Amino acid sequence: MATLSVPPVLSSPRDDAMQLFRAFKGMGTDTSAVINILAHRDAAQRSLIQHEYRTLYSEDLFKRLSSELTGNLETAVLFWMHDLPGRDAIMVRQALMMNTMNLEAATEVICSRTPSQIQVFKQHYHAKFGIHVERDIESCASGDHKKLLLAYASIPRYEGREVDREMVVKDAKALYKAGEKKWGTDEKTFIHIFSERSAAHLAAVDSAYHDMYGNSLKKVIKKETSGHFEHALKTILLCSENPANYFAKVLHKAMKGMGTNDTALIRVIVTRTEIDMHYIKAEYLKKYKKTLNDAVHTETSGHYRAFLLALLGPNH
Repeated sequence: MATLSVPPVLSSPRDDAMQLFRAFKGMGTDTSAVINILAHRDAAQRSLIQHEYRTLYSEDLFKRLSSELTGNLETAVLFWMHDLPGRDAIMVRQALMMNTMNLEAATEVICSRTPSQIQVFKQHYHAKFGIHVERDIESCASGDHKKLLLAYASIPRYEGREVDREMVVKDAKALYKAGEKKWGTDEKTFIHIFSERSAAHLAAVDSAYHDMYGNSLKKVIKKETSGHFEHALKTILLCSENPANYFAKVLHKAMKGMGTNDTALIRVIVTRTEIDMHYIKAEYLKKYKKTLNDAVHTETSGHYRAFLLALLGPNH
């Protein structure tokens, strides 16, 4: 797993907790100081800072940050304070709540994670909310989209790179029969293959499909399916081949046209910073001939902009 490319941290978690307390004191918050500390600490350090803050001041740092910050900055910083699985659990829970429902976000988080990431975030989900994520999926999603999410979230999948060539060809044929060759679409076959096969296997199926039938699975999915089901299948497929390329597209879409989809922008930057952000930045530059930092700089402002750019790191 990638770590934050940040300058060496010279202060201890205790020092950081004290500096944060000072930043909150008096009239107004020294927001720059808060950003400077928190954006340059990894998950383990952030956890220690929270522990030290509570020990020193008998106060929850989350609650303090929530009362001192506002808007998109508050959202981004509070998400950042969690570790990866805890954050995924909270994002999916929010996306599956009736008053904040965002099935696109829930689909993205679930379908872009590895099987082991899903297992850990499911444990956090149950521990935090006292309900299994599958129950929330049941009540919020519908149709083939629901079937795929439930299968993808619960079936263990191999995470290695080896693939069985015979099985790859068999799956490519099955998908052809279930889609392009058929009048209508056999969604069951798509759900079965996309929820049970490893990422390496699916990438190989896509390549074999193209060789055998002259079409990409992405195009087939677009033609044969629609809505959230299409989005889930595409997310699984694209993340099996190149997750960084997938997230570069999500970020570009979030900043394209009039207005910015800050929910998506925050979700991707905050969740991928400690995983594969340097690859996403490279893909973004290659694809859109502009650095991700420059795009974020154009679309955001103030302390919110400063925080996101601090997470993104050097502009190259």
